[in-house]
Formats: sequence, structure tokens, C-alpha cells
Amino acid sequence: MGRYPVDVTAMLVGVHVVCAILTAFLFAIGHAGVVDYATFESAAVLHGQVWRLFTYAFIHQPSGGALLLFAIEMYMLFFFGREVERFLGRRAYIWLYLLLLIVPVLILEAWGLLHQTRTGFFGSAALHFAVFAAFVTIYPNVQFFLRIPAKWVFLIFAAIATLSGLAAHDWQDLLVLWDSIALAFIFIELRGAGPELAWINDFKARFRPKPKLYVVQKSTTRAVEPDDVYASIDPILDKISKSGMGSLTETERKILDRARNRLLKKD
Repeated sequence: MGRYPVDVTAMLVGVHVVCAILTAFLFAIGHAGVVDYATFESAAVLHGQVWRLFTYAFIHQPSGGALLLFAIEMYMLFFFGREVERFLGRRAYIWLYLLLLIVPVLILEAWGLLHQTRTGFFGSAALHFAVFAAFVTIYPNVQFFLRIPAKWVFLIFAAIATLSGLAAHDWQDLLVLWDSIALAFIFIELRGAGPELAWINDFKARFRPKPKLYVVQKSTTRAVEPDDVYASIDPILDKISKSGMGSLTETERKILDRARNRLLKKD
């Protein structure tokens, strides 16, 4: 809008805020029953009301404490979701959000069929906590909140939510929470999270046969770097804008770092 780019995360925050305001007005005028048609309910989905698989996440309880938690949730989505979107690229980020939206309630649907019970669910707390989990998977050592690494903040919040669910015997919320976390982690890992998850590759490498070593003559030729630094990295920057940092190969990352160092020396 004007000079300010509007990304998918900002649009999602806007949609959630508008839905929260509409829900509050429906409660205020005495039509709270309308909201029930948007929540997830396993029996209703089986009877053809498939829109509930999508709309449940946009229903937010309009009580004072719930709205305060909703405001914190939207801040976390805006702050961490934008970083995940930049890393993955717009298209992959949309896929991640859709999977986090649909897969957990499909598992709830299967849970209800397996145990012959009716399951219901609404709200987006687990979905957006999974977006935070995706951020932590990519950048586990980023420090915030009193300079605590992101991975420890995630573990603290996950432990609090898990203990609360266990104490209340809320198995349904626990199922949705950990399904969402696992889905976010797997999605980021499959997309390639870069050196931050190098320990996974190191663990896999222990079970691979070791390659044979060969003596290679050291090359005396030196690669000539182009004088125009910007021209050498323009294709890489275009690739980042389209597909995110995670799409870069190791060679492209080295070229980008080398160009940055040259620019710093010029300055």
C-alpha cells in the first residue's frame, strides 16, 4: 500500500482481526448462535458442512481475557510469520498455513470416527503457535524476551500448554497442538532450513558409508570475480524474492556472502 509492501502474513492478521470484531458484534446483538455454524464439529462435517474445516480458525471468543490473548497471538503471527514467509517464499508459506489449518481438524475428524464420539474445535491459537514453531525450526538461536534463545522460549510455552492440557484432561487440544507443531517442523525440514538444522544431516551422515578419499592436485588458477558486484548477485536476489532464502544452493550462498564482504570493504 503506497511504498509499504503488504505480505500474506499482514493480510492474515487483518482477516483475523476483522473476524474477531464481527464475532464480538454478533455476541453484542444477541446472535451468538450464528457463530456456531462456523466452528468445527465432526458430525456436521460428515453431513456436508465442509466449510467448517476452514472457518473454525477465524472464530475468536469475545471475552476480555480471550481478546487480550488474541492480541498477543496476532502480534506473534505478524512478527514471526513474516520471517517464515521471507524464508520460504510466498507460495510455500501459503501451503504451510493451509496445511496447519486443515490437517489438525482432519485428524480430529478421524479421532471422532475411531472413538465414535463428536469432536468440536474453534480458534487459531494452536495454528499460530505452529507458525512460531516453524520460525524456531529455522532460527533456533535467535535471542529475544530477555535475550533467551528462541528454542528455549518455544519449549517453555509448549510445556505450559501441554501441562495445562494434561491437568484438564483436554486430549483434543493436546492432539491439535502437537499435530500442528510436528507438521510445521516437518514442513520446514523438508523445505531445507539451512545450516541451523545441520545436526540432522550430521546424524544421518553417521549411518552412511564413508566415501573413499582421493588425492586431487590443487588448482593454481584463481576465479576472477566480476567487477560489477551488483550484476553478479542480481539473479540470486531475484531467486530470493520469488522462492525465499531456503531455495538457495550452497554455491549461491557463498557468492552472496562474498559479494557482501566486497561491498563492506568498499564502504
